[in-house]
Amino acid sequence: MTLAQALETARKNGLDLVEVAPTAVPPVCRVIDYGKYRYEQTKKERVARKGQKSSELREIRLRPKIGEHDLEFKVRAIKNFLIDGDKVKVTVMFRGREISHADLGWKLLQRVMQILEGVAVLERQAVVEGRRMHIILAPGTTQKSKPKETQDAKVKDS
Repeated sequence: MTLAQALETARKNGLDLVEVAPTAVPPVCRVIDYGKYRYEQTKKERVARKGQKSSELREIRLRPKIGEHDLEFKVRAIKNFLIDGDKVKVTVMFRGREISHADLGWKLLQRVMQILEGVAVLERQAVVEGRRMHIILAPGTTQKSKPKETQDAKVKDS
């Protein structure tokens, strides 16, 4: 129908004439309530955004002289962050003359990467900035694993 006829139809029904596909030949228009249409569009966008998981960059700080148990505790926290889908920045902080032994920090970061081998992927190599050395780890192949069935549940099914 012509533009004038479409506008007249829209006015009679108290609706709006909205161009849906301007690049089509001829252009495609709809007679709809534009306010309601915009409301539904924003509602759809809100629902889509709610479903998305934004990954954060978490930071874990270590010292070159960290104890064995403390390192295990920190690595466990890193593993939990990675399983949740967040990236982790592992920072080794040096104080005083410790910076002259930067190789200790490098070995510590290598050890952390070795422990997290199946869970994490190295995203950025070790970088030294002032008195800090850091790497960035991204979630690897193992993402939020489902809880495993216990042996009791398997026995009951049999």
